[in-house]
Amino acid sequence: MCRSIKTLREPYTHDVSHSDMHAAALQYVRKISGFRAPAAHNAAAFDAAVREVAEATERLLDSLQVRGAAAS
Repeated sequence: MCRSIKTLREPYTHDVSHSDMHAAALQYVRKISGFRAPAAHNAAAFDAAVREVAEATERLLDSLQVRGAAAS
């Protein structure tokens, strides 16, 4: 599932931007919802899900400890 979403943690990526996290969240929500672009009546739920997944992604990446990685 979502094989095109790139790994966003070190050592694979050192500089992860908010746009990287948003793009990954958008791909994930598109995949699980089955919508590339939702209809107007589903847009608010779709956008909220993308925002929540991006926020969860940021929390996850902030809390991961990668062995052997330089402390930042």
